[in-house]
Amino acid sequence: MTRPRLLVVLVMLVLPVVHPLPPVIKIGAIFTEDQKDSSTELAFKYAVYRINKDKTLLPKTTLVYDIQYVPKDDSFHASKKACQQVHGGVQAVFGPSEPLLGAHIHSICDALDIPHLEARLDLDPEFKEFSINLHPAQPLLNAAYQDVMAFLNWTRVAIVYEEDYGLIKLRELVRSEQDVDVYLRQVTPDSYRRVLKEIKAKEIYNLVVDTRPENMQHFLKGILQLQMNDYKYHYLFTTFDIETFDLEDFKYNFVNMTAFRIVDAEDVGVREILRDMERFQPVGHSILNKSRIIQAEPALMFDSVHVFAIGLQTLEQSHTLRISNVSCEDELPWDGGLSLINYINSVEFKGLSGPIEFKEGRRIQFKLDLLKLKQHALVKVGEWSPTGGVNITDRGAFFDPGNMNVTLVVITILETPYVMMRPQSNLTGNARYEGFCIDLLREIAAMVGFEYRIELVPDGKYGVYDLESGEWNGIVRQLMDKKADLAVGSMTINYARESVIDFTKPFMNLGISILFKVPTDKESTFFTFMNPLGLDIWLVVMAAFGMASFTLYALARLTPYEWCNKKPWKKRAPPLVNQFTVSNSVWFITGTLLRQGSGISPKATSTRIVGGIWWFFTLIIISSYTANLAAFLTVERMITPIENAEDLAGQTEISYGTLDSGSTMTFFRDSMIETYKKMWRFMENKKPSVFVPTYEEGIRRVLEGNYAFLMESTMLDYTVQRDCNLTQIGGLLDSKGYGIATPMGSPWRDKISLAILELQEKGEIQMLYDKWWKNPGDTCTRNDKGKESKANALGVQNIGGVFVVLLCGLALAVIVAIFEFCWNNKRNSEYTNRSVTAPHQSLCAEMTDELCFALRCRGSRQRPALKRQCSRCIPSNTYVPAGLDLPPHPPPPNGLQSPLHSLSVTPTKERRHHHEHVAGVAHLRLSRSPVHLNYDN
Repeated sequence: MTRPRLLVVLVMLVLPVVHPLPPVIKIGAIFTEDQKDSSTELAFKYAVYRINKDKTLLPKTTLVYDIQYVPKDDSFHASKKACQQVHGGVQAVFGPSEPLLGAHIHSICDALDIPHLEARLDLDPEFKEFSINLHPAQPLLNAAYQDVMAFLNWTRVAIVYEEDYGLIKLRELVRSEQDVDVYLRQVTPDSYRRVLKEIKAKEIYNLVVDTRPENMQHFLKGILQLQMNDYKYHYLFTTFDIETFDLEDFKYNFVNMTAFRIVDAEDVGVREILRDMERFQPVGHSILNKSRIIQAEPALMFDSVHVFAIGLQTLEQSHTLRISNVSCEDELPWDGGLSLINYINSVEFKGLSGPIEFKEGRRIQFKLDLLKLKQHALVKVGEWSPTGGVNITDRGAFFDPGNMNVTLVVITILETPYVMMRPQSNLTGNARYEGFCIDLLREIAAMVGFEYRIELVPDGKYGVYDLESGEWNGIVRQLMDKKADLAVGSMTINYARESVIDFTKPFMNLGISILFKVPTDKESTFFTFMNPLGLDIWLVVMAAFGMASFTLYALARLTPYEWCNKKPWKKRAPPLVNQFTVSNSVWFITGTLLRQGSGISPKATSTRIVGGIWWFFTLIIISSYTANLAAFLTVERMITPIENAEDLAGQTEISYGTLDSGSTMTFFRDSMIETYKKMWRFMENKKPSVFVPTYEEGIRRVLEGNYAFLMESTMLDYTVQRDCNLTQIGGLLDSKGYGIATPMGSPWRDKISLAILELQEKGEIQMLYDKWWKNPGDTCTRNDKGKESKANALGVQNIGGVFVVLLCGLALAVIVAIFEFCWNNKRNSEYTNRSVTAPHQSLCAEMTDELCFALRCRGSRQRPALKRQCSRCIPSNTYVPAGLDLPPHPPPPNGLQSPLHSLSVTPTKERRHHHEHVAGVAHLRLSRSPVHLNYDN
């Protein structure tokens, strides 16, 4: 018996501990009296039925409900009913949907720690611990409305609300960061027509409508009565049940109606639940409407019951739910309520209303389908979610052409290549025009759905505000007077125009630039070869040349190894000679600089250092000069009097101007930048006038010379590519765009903006630009050399290091020469001291004599022979030049042997070493009598 018991204990330890729920859990629901047998109540009952039928969710627990009905405006009666349910042992309370009643019911549940599940709009921003609300939070819904308004490019909108809390509900729309002009009005069923008439009189065509669902048909009737149901108007409804209303009268008038829905009826899982609901509903009542579509409130109620059931299922894994009797009188909280509400708050699942997730009792995860009314029905055109924002899947739905048969008056101005007249004279109507804007207008009209008639502006101006008269002219004036519906052309969007007319999204981005005549080639001069090096480099090279010449001359006279005996075979020691005279030193430096030989080579170490470092210096200088000379001779350099706007403003010889009554003129007139203000003062006071009536006139003046034309970069690019005598100077002075202009508040602006965005994404606008700007048959062929390839003169900062190297080398040579001078005089002094016959002289005195001789600029280039004699000199010794081959002696007559043959040339080691380095002679010891070699005879 012991072993079976032990096995049972082990099995119990291994298996997970499950805390079973009570077999019966009671929940309460409170509905208003007008909701009795409504779709919301039926959805609640069906949810309980479906959970009890599903044996996988709560297999051993059955949900039972207690439903109470209260008056719509009686909060006391509602509180009393809630206390009755609490006393009856309910574990959660659902409803009601009225905001006033819901607040009272929640206060009771919060005091007793009983979960309160709601499916209503709650505008209270404070955190409620025991509340779970499946309705999307209003700040998130306002963000969805703002995203749609931004996509539709609404700048003027009327917000119509009915409830007293409507202003609080939609306050984020009023405080929107977007530049939106909001007209806010509260309405009642009796004031629908009056408010709509005011909106129509103010020419506001975009409306956000927040009315009660039961009054929606009355509001729609007012729209029909005031004939505000055409293509100009766009209505954005805040209700989730737009599909449940009768919109048959609006389908074929092309009125724009948009709304969100929270139940995706096209989802497979949702359709399966809806089919099961149809079988459940009792006779005479229906959860779904006639269109077999469930409303938002019943769907949220259905999901709230499932959220509660999933929370119970999760709680069962770790806690025991104890049923305890609580009452409003005792005010003792339920000890299991906090655990249950925490598990419910952590539920994540997909229900009828889409993905569900909570944070502090508020729903933060859901998906809204964006619906748009088209001719046949409401269709889904996009989605919105808190994480992904708005995603429009069918942009064409917002400018569905249909069959409107609308003809718009389009005003324009002739401007190449935007709008041009065809050369054929037999054409009429719109066929007379061609150009980039004509092709663009044709594409937009096909997408948006309208016909058009093109007319030219009478005064031929785009439109500028006259400060003296206070009036606009040109295209802007025509649009303000409603004489045209659209303005197509190179119409620049700016602040002044935007304040009186509307613009679409820009179809082209550009800026102001300078058009100028191509500069002439720089004339060649005789001294072009001097250009590769800057003037400072030439001056420093000349200074280096003189310094190197002087250093070589001075060191050659200072060092003893540059003094040599030219005739060592003479009896008397001839004076020593130095090859580096002033002229020879300059000649050596010159030959090296010009990479030629001079016939002179330094012998001493110091002078060789000077020569080597000068060779290195000339290598760098000549290489740099050669490389830069090639660039100067191959790169074409232009004479450009101006490089940018600052150069233009800083001179008065070249005139410059803009198009009269254009946006470029307005830019300079209103600019606060000092350079542009200076340019405007010049243009305003210049006589004759520098302003031109047309672009063609400005281009003609540029070609005549001495004139710069400030124009927009797209037109400048078109002109430059077709005339090689013109060029662009500098970059863009500003950044702006071209747009299609409409009268203020025109409904066509938003539709055309969407069409422009779609054309840009497809690349069709770029294709039109290439067609009219880069047609190979019209462009000229130019041989442009980039400005980056222009060679610049080398400065000190480029090759200044070579001069530092030269100075260091010269200094080293001086140090070595001084060392050689001192070392040689010290050796001579030591020799003199050992000599018996030679006159004695101190080291300082000898160095002084040698230095004075070396520094004599006008001294002899011959050095006297050495007066000192070796201490070991004897009469039998004879000196001959070291390394000198003895000339062959002719054989004596009678076959006698020459006395020279009997000589034994054996230089003494000590004296040989000394004289080789001092006087360049060798000591010969004769085997017989002393013989003096004399080759002069």
